[in-house]
Amino acid sequence: MSALVIAEHDNASLKSATLNAVTAAAACDSDVHILVAGEAVGALAQEAAKIAGVSKVIFAEGVCLKDGLAENIAAQVLAIADQYSHILFPATASGKSVAPRVSAKLDVAQISDIIKVESPDTFVRPIYAGNAIATVQSVDSIKVITVRGTGFDAAAATGGSAAVESVAAVAGFGKSVFVGREVTKNDRPELTAAKIVVSGGRALGSADQFQQVMTPLADKLGAAIGASRAAVDAGYAPNDLQVGQTGKIVAPQLYIAAGISGAIQHLAGMKDSKVIVAINKDEEAPIFSMADYGLVADLFTAVPELVASV
Repeated sequence: MSALVIAEHDNASLKSATLNAVTAAAACDSDVHILVAGEAVGALAQEAAKIAGVSKVIFAEGVCLKDGLAENIAAQVLAIADQYSHILFPATASGKSVAPRVSAKLDVAQISDIIKVESPDTFVRPIYAGNAIATVQSVDSIKVITVRGTGFDAAAATGGSAAVESVAAVAGFGKSVFVGREVTKNDRPELTAAKIVVSGGRALGSADQFQQVMTPLADKLGAAIGASRAAVDAGYAPNDLQVGQTGKIVAPQLYIAAGISGAIQHLAGMKDSKVIVAINKDEEAPIFSMADYGLVADLFTAVPELVASV
């Protein structure tokens, strides 16, 4: 049996989370396959075939797969699921939507958000917002897994020469319809893939001040902008910038937190960052216990000074 990775893509390019899932799959089984399901994805299949460590790429093309509806993607996975011992999804919004449907139909327990593979049947995952780490063992014949990208290095995007095979697309589910998608245009790096992330918290006080303080710093560093849940809930930043357990999980080379106290929910989303810098005027803020470098100062003074000195 082999391990199957469900590729994350937009019908034009593969998402980086796919590469992290390939690394996790290789730790489960030496024979790794990728499923690319979408509309006109033959070129994407060829791109996936170049990923190091992948032995086969299976692609299915159909109008019903174009928009990634969870029911249709799940049905496509289930059509070939019995050929695999492990089925792995990136722990993204899409993966978290499809994986439960697949595990329910297979009548197996889903293993969520793994950060390490101990053996083909034993996995490590965070629980309680990352405050505890659980080692779980599965005896299911097919293991359905979501992979936290920050827990695994990305597989090399080139160097492989996998075989490419086409399979028939499944019939559409028919009971759900894709209505539309609003895509945020952003010239900045994608938050979950950025090497540098600067995040602001509720201490910024307003949406205008959030932009005035955080944007120049991000521009200078070529960084993605993030926000705490408190800042998002207060309307200072859009929801897609939220970093945390209920937002996006990031692990950049450098994470700068300005005006973020360090609630458990937020720390769970950025604690794997390589270097953490915290700026907060409260010297008792929990963020300082996680930070590699801490500055006790008013962010409205410290951040502009930082921008001027970079």
